[in-house]
Amino acid sequence: MFNDQNENGLIIFVNFCGVLLAYGLLALSLYLSPDVPLSTKGYWGMGIVLLTLSLINVVKYRFDFKFSEDRLRRIEEARNEKLLEDALKGDD
Repeated sequence: MFNDQNENGLIIFVNFCGVLLAYGLLALSLYLSPDVPLSTKGYWGMGIVLLTLSLINVVKYRFDFKFSEDRLRRIEEARNEKLLEDALKGDD
């Protein structure tokens, strides 16, 4: 479990830096655009933040679903292995 976290650490760090850079460039472009009213800038900013939160939730729920499927598969494999082992012991 901890090994997976170490292997993905660099990828997560690069992605996090990319998100921060995108937010920084968005904030800079909104700050430097004099033709766009402040209310529109706020609306765009809220939209980007809410979109990011939604994407995080989608990814989290997909991972949770994948982990639960994996857990159920492991339980079924262990049960089948135990049944096979019991059947082979009963033949002796």
